[in-house]
Amino acid sequence: MFLCPLFCFSSSFTLTLLYFIFTFISNNFISSSLSLSLIFLQHCPTFFPVVSIFLSSLFFSIVVSSLQLWVLFVSPENSEMAWLLILVLVFAVSQATADEEPYIGVNIGTDLSIMPHPTQVVALLKAQQIRHIRLYDADRGMLVALANSGIRVMVSIPNEQLLGIGQSNSTAANWVSRNIVAHYPATNITAICVGSEVLTTLPNAARILVNAMKFVHSALVASNLDNQIKVSSPLASSIILDSFPPSQAFFNRSWNPVLVPMLNFLQSTGSYLMLNIYPYYDYMQSNGVIPLDYALFKPLSPTKEAVDANTLVHYSNVFDAMVDATYFAMAFLNFTNIPVIVTETGWPSKGDSNEPDATMENANTYNSNLIRHVMNKTGTPKRPGIAVSTYIYELYNEDLKPGPISEKNWGLFDANGDPIYILRLTDSGSLLANDTTNQTYCTAKEGADPKMLQAALDWACGPGKVDCSSLLQGKPCYEPDNVIAHATYAFDTYYHRMGKTSDACDFNGVADITTTDPSHGSCIFPGSLGRNGTMVNITAPSMNSTSSDSPGRNIYGRGGFGSMLLVIKVMVWSLILLEGGGMFQQFELRKF
Repeated sequence: MFLCPLFCFSSSFTLTLLYFIFTFISNNFISSSLSLSLIFLQHCPTFFPVVSIFLSSLFFSIVVSSLQLWVLFVSPENSEMAWLLILVLVFAVSQATADEEPYIGVNIGTDLSIMPHPTQVVALLKAQQIRHIRLYDADRGMLVALANSGIRVMVSIPNEQLLGIGQSNSTAANWVSRNIVAHYPATNITAICVGSEVLTTLPNAARILVNAMKFVHSALVASNLDNQIKVSSPLASSIILDSFPPSQAFFNRSWNPVLVPMLNFLQSTGSYLMLNIYPYYDYMQSNGVIPLDYALFKPLSPTKEAVDANTLVHYSNVFDAMVDATYFAMAFLNFTNIPVIVTETGWPSKGDSNEPDATMENANTYNSNLIRHVMNKTGTPKRPGIAVSTYIYELYNEDLKPGPISEKNWGLFDANGDPIYILRLTDSGSLLANDTTNQTYCTAKEGADPKMLQAALDWACGPGKVDCSSLLQGKPCYEPDNVIAHATYAFDTYYHRMGKTSDACDFNGVADITTTDPSHGSCIFPGSLGRNGTMVNITAPSMNSTSSDSPGRNIYGRGGFGSMLLVIKVMVWSLILLEGGGMFQQFELRKF
């Protein structure tokens, strides 16, 4: 293990030195610097993350400074081109860092006696500004409904399908073709969860888990989707033993024959470790050792915080301690650069008599504090400032779940789209601002002049830039085919896009603000929360969506290295263009 970094360093150093000397002799110092950075990143992306990023930043500064000097002293006549290239570089860096923003997602279970239609689910997600979700399968109806929504989707291979996929490469390829390739990129699928908590819930399938992950990844490679879609498998936090203090944590050694190959796979493919963390259960099973406030992210005085005796680091909540325990457990197996993403966490809002802390108040406190914690980029004590993106369990209460009452009450909403409780959120934008008590809509005024309505409708769908495609024949909001219904849809869409200001619902006096949701049947208005109306068996899910977000990399992708490598490559080609232009000019001058 110790020879790998040494070999990596020595081989890249040799290559770098030779190239650096060659280019330095040619007086191309900028090219030398870029080559050094690029070679270093390509040969040592795993063993030297901090040094690589440092060198990349250093050489980026060198390039920009050199460009500026080149503009001032060498080739002022090409200043516009150089400054344009500088702007391109700065933009590339900003895009690279933007990809690493943490996010909150939501799990969507389907064990409901009345499951909302996929279009209603998508409408609820849009209304709540939920941009990341995880499905427990690859349901075609949901994937079709999510098309062109801009929502980033994790799909799952259920445990019951794991044996077939883990034993047959062709079965895995067929699954990917049917459930991924058929929907991507219209549906922005970012990851595939291969099973869920397999080691603890289906141990007999553990032996083929990594094979299944490899087969699925190979199918993605064959479809040229391996850079866009990551493959991993959610693990239960219970496989981490001696989780406090975190610095002593290690994985259950009986699972090392599975975990070591899995971690190797995650590292080599640039994926992340998926972890399910439930402080509620940790608290319930601790027999009073874990304080309730510590589990709920409530502020603690320094004297009440948990202290890691080995590192003297203070922990103020269970969530951070478990995430850091995971990093330490991976480091114990010599894996130090695999990011963690929390695929499940939450708190039940109702429980049996022996579950007194499963309350709406505690559920609200936990999830509200969790969202703030992630979105504020607090990070963990081991990795401050590096927030762990997290999926809340779950969107709906699942009344068909077996087990105690708490199992049925983890949802943020009921099946009608009504919130179980109003999250106490500030400074989180419109994400999960699930107070539906003051929803307003913009509708066509009763008795308005049809000609004025038609003129306002034409303006909204034209200069007003409202997407009125859902009003076309055969689309969800075509019926009823009259100017009042169509104008109401266009008015409400514009009203919500403009932030629901009173001025945005005037349209020369033919529109009014109302609290009555104008959605009907399969026509779900942008401001609607997707409450269940008439269930319509449709397959066309386009719910008034604007164009999809570009299928960009997931926040981690290949980690910061992919983004930084992209920036370095941009710099290399920029300098090639600049120097190539200079050489061409010199050649032209010599001709004359």
